[in-house]
Amino acid sequence: MKIFIAKNAGYCFGVRDAVKMAYDVAEDEGDVYMLGDIVHNEKVVDDLSKAGAKVVESLDQVPNGKSVLFRAHGTKNEIWDEADKKGLNVKDATCPLVYKIHKDVKKLHSEKRKIIVIGDHGHDEVVAIADQAPGSIVIATPEEAMNMRRIRKAGIVSQSTQAIENVQEIIKILMTKIFDLRFVNTICYPTKRNQEQIKDLAKLVDVMIIIGSFTSANSKRLTSLSENLNTNTYQVTDSSELNKDWFENVESVGISAGASTPDYLIDDIKEEIENIGKLK
Repeated sequence: MKIFIAKNAGYCFGVRDAVKMAYDVAEDEGDVYMLGDIVHNEKVVDDLSKAGAKVVESLDQVPNGKSVLFRAHGTKNEIWDEADKKGLNVKDATCPLVYKIHKDVKKLHSEKRKIIVIGDHGHDEVVAIADQAPGSIVIATPEEAMNMRRIRKAGIVSQSTQAIENVQEIIKILMTKIFDLRFVNTICYPTKRNQEQIKDLAKLVDVMIIIGSFTSANSKRLTSLSENLNTNTYQVTDSSELNKDWFENVESVGISAGASTPDYLIDDIKEEIENIGKLK
């Protein structure tokens, strides 16, 4: 049984840098407090917890003199203001590409445009992006776009990990509803690259395995993308969730992973699939 791993599966540079920052601060200071999960992967958060990085739900839970780490997805302005008033030592792990989206939103808003964010309602990144301009609208699906009222002047960005096809379909609809539309393509290049690799790999192999947390919108989108091209697609969080029956009479397996998936989980799953192959 041949196993193929997508070249850019797993951690993107933004997540890798954020996780490294959490480990470094915990090592230097003994512990660090993370406002919410630094990334959407329970395994990573658990590993960090063992190293001294603790998750808190509010800044009131951060002890005096301790550092608080703001996650890779970005943080609302009011929380930054609260941290400043409290005099907290903030370690900013926001992905640089997410920061770029914030700047794009502010520029579009300065042009007197209504801001529309294509993304998942309630997602940490989307909440922080929408917060960069008052009255921002979040649209997640083409159906929501169809129901939107007409707008004279709007600026549109997207969540960095959105599926290209979903963004294109929504933009096509919004072009019929907005007289003066400006769209900035803010899907990040690691996401574009990973999506394209999955499209190619899913068509070549008998089975596709996508590794990632079911709390990760990015991982779930990759799974959906693969399922559209290969019905033998399965999402797992670790090797214990692999089912031997998936690999019956299978000659080739493709593996990819969401942007919050560490390398060791990919290696573990590859090794387990190899072991399953030896039993056949």
